[in-house]
Amino acid sequence: CSSDLSIGSVDPLNESHLDHLVELNRRFEPVLISEHLCWGSFDGRYFNDLLPLPYTDEALAHVVQRIDQVQERLGRTLLIENLSSYVEFETSAYPEWEFLNEVARRSGAQILLDVNNIYVSACNHGFDAFQYVDAMNADQVSEIHLAGHTRKDIDGASLLIDDHASRVSEPVWHLYGYAIRHL
Repeated sequence: CSSDLSIGSVDPLNESHLDHLVELNRRFEPVLISEHLCWGSFDGRYFNDLLPLPYTDEALAHVVQRIDQVQERLGRTLLIENLSSYVEFETSAYPEWEFLNEVARRSGAQILLDVNNIYVSACNHGFDAFQYVDAMNADQVSEIHLAGHTRKDIDGASLLIDDHASRVSEPVWHLYGYAIRHL
């Protein structure tokens, strides 16, 4: 999985990185290649984080166009992974699950569904993680990812952070079981 493409950024695609990805794909023929649905660069500078998108029609068209470019260069379908988020945009016109489904539908990409990221974002933003899973189009989900998270208290508020260092929590295992049955 990568985020170096910064698929949601307004910067041009990093052609050098994409050239390397094309070469790796040709050389090793991996079963799957995935990219987070996020942005991580601005004005040629890369950030060490996966930053969420506003879920708007404009962002949707932009992301679909960039995924099309990447898939054309790779000659294969890309998997798009949902990320854990810690902020939301007031301008969002869609919930994340509708945006992700629509990105996959319009681009022909598949989805790498990160169940821990659903749980983390649901706790951080107050939506129902099971509703997210229920809304996913099973035909578009090609892989499911599990990881751990940690809880941080910041200024009296509790925030879950996807850390990939902690054990998978019981609520995430429960959501995973639910996702397997649904999908």
